[in-house]
Amino acid sequence: MRNFLKIGVLGLQGAVSEHVSMFEKAFARQKLSGQAVVVRSLEDLKQCDALAIPGGESTTISRLLVRDSMFDFLSSHAQANNLPILGTCAGMVLLAKQGDKQVEKTKTRLLEVMDFKVDRNFFGGQCESFEVPLKLSFLSYSFPGIFIRSPVAENVRGGAKTVCRHNGAVVGVEQGPHLAVSFHPELSNDSRIHEYFIKKVLESK
Repeated sequence: MRNFLKIGVLGLQGAVSEHVSMFEKAFARQKLSGQAVVVRSLEDLKQCDALAIPGGESTTISRLLVRDSMFDFLSSHAQANNLPILGTCAGMVLLAKQGDKQVEKTKTRLLEVMDFKVDRNFFGGQCESFEVPLKLSFLSYSFPGIFIRSPVAENVRGGAKTVCRHNGAVVGVEQGPHLAVSFHPELSNDSRIHEYFIKKVLESK
């Protein structure tokens, strides 16, 4: 187990600074030595023990990963469980093994890390955003789930495990060292999901 962790936050689009701040809060609350850094290049990525992929527009993030020569490295290392990933909203889309018709239509390349199919805009558009308390299997009390154009996971199978549902829809999945959620924990004031992910990263080392 390493004494110091460096967790990257993919800095191509989305709530990047919010994830960095939440990881800093999580390290402090757990009294752990670590650093959250913004990842914008393959060299940045290679220096990290784990990665968070924020919300945003999944097709754009995917194309930027390809453009910046990060996609293949990220996919192969994540599939081999050598690089734990936390995916929130668009990050969940990219972690899925299979996409829906919208993913196919936009020709979005998925990292194919986790055993589920994603329904990309299950909860509708920006104007249909909402916040609701959620029960996650690894937390003792509810978490503030902030949903903004959020996906859901379907056909969860293989090594993937459902960890959260909202009205029957799967909005949280974990598999090995990876964790994918439909909502935006980085926009809350609650660092418990980031703390849990850090623990998963430590356990994988």
